[in-house]
Amino acid sequence: MKSLVSSMKKELSLLKPSDIRTFDEFASKIPGIIKFTMGEPDFATPEHIKAAGIKSIQENQTHYAPSNGTVALRQAAASFLQQKYAQQYDPMNEVIVTNGATEAIYTALTSILNPGDQVIIPTPIFPLYIAITLLNQATPILVDTSKNGFRMSPEMLQEQLDKHENVKAVVLNYPSNPTGVTYSQTDLDQLAAVIKGKQIFAICDEIYSELNYDAPHASLTKPLREQTILLNGVSKSHAMTGWRIGIMCAPRAIAQELSKVHQFTITTTSTMTQAAATEAFANGINDSDAMKKEYRKRRDYLFEKMTSYGFECAKPEGAFYLFAKIPQGLIQDDQKFIYDLAEKAKVALIGGSSFGPGGEGYVRISYAASMEDIITAMERVGSYVKENKGAKSR
Repeated sequence: MKSLVSSMKKELSLLKPSDIRTFDEFASKIPGIIKFTMGEPDFATPEHIKAAGIKSIQENQTHYAPSNGTVALRQAAASFLQQKYAQQYDPMNEVIVTNGATEAIYTALTSILNPGDQVIIPTPIFPLYIAITLLNQATPILVDTSKNGFRMSPEMLQEQLDKHENVKAVVLNYPSNPTGVTYSQTDLDQLAAVIKGKQIFAICDEIYSELNYDAPHASLTKPLREQTILLNGVSKSHAMTGWRIGIMCAPRAIAQELSKVHQFTITTTSTMTQAAATEAFANGINDSDAMKKEYRKRRDYLFEKMTSYGFECAKPEGAFYLFAKIPQGLIQDDQKFIYDLAEKAKVALIGGSSFGPGGEGYVRISYAASMEDIITAMERVGSYVKENKGAKSR
């Protein structure tokens, strides 16, 4: 009798456990290590939000919420998006509350993809989009943007559409994980013009929308609302990663179909965390401002230090990541480099190749960490570079 494992979904063989999680577990076992591995705010959830969650439990709001989310949360989320970004969605018919942006990504791709479909994914990018595309028996078309400032241009997008006949969706994540790069409204208008009117969805992950440093947040929803599935949430903006609340918005007819996969995947998100998220959207509209101010300080310090050590970096315009090219003379294989750095310098970064083509030879630094840790880590990285420059690439 063959192993039952061999009869499982064949697309699982195309996936491997997350490099990020695997390395983080390794690094966590090194005494005294400073980690910049996970994309998680180091700030505590604001007190008024925690109080709303506690109150919900005390008032016995512990039963099922409506599948698409409580009316209060959908209304608060729609109001937040309108006030902040002029994105207008009907809370009753066009907003779905998801189990974090992760479930929103899963639901969006699972809802639209058929076997043989193709998804254009600019890389480097958070690898979940690639994995979920493969699980749905579709083909990820990975577009290396490293030679274009980590942005996909209209010409690059058009080239892929000319080469591939079965494109069902284009994925955009901005500000970007892992590069911190974002798009201007002009950039997005030009990309929209390429796919407008075609049978193509745009999946726009704007989970870092509140963390734009140098310009207002731009969105593809403005020129391409009728084709866009918008993803957002409170994880990054309100330091609520563990509360697991995301928001998915789309035109009514599309949202009705998305809600089917959502409902049969998780039924609904937890009621008390929805109460907390309602408070975040309704009364914490500017909660991210203080966090963003601190992230900007960290960004500027890290950028100055890393470039002084010879790392080439795209200066982050948003999110809380620095994507840095390993200097010549150090180990050029980014996966080998991060293990060597962790063992010798007790600093943990993530290898750029974990994020797809264009990430090879880079490292991602999550500066969702205290300035004290950042200063200490940069001293260690500086010493490591000085002691190891000239090591043979391997």
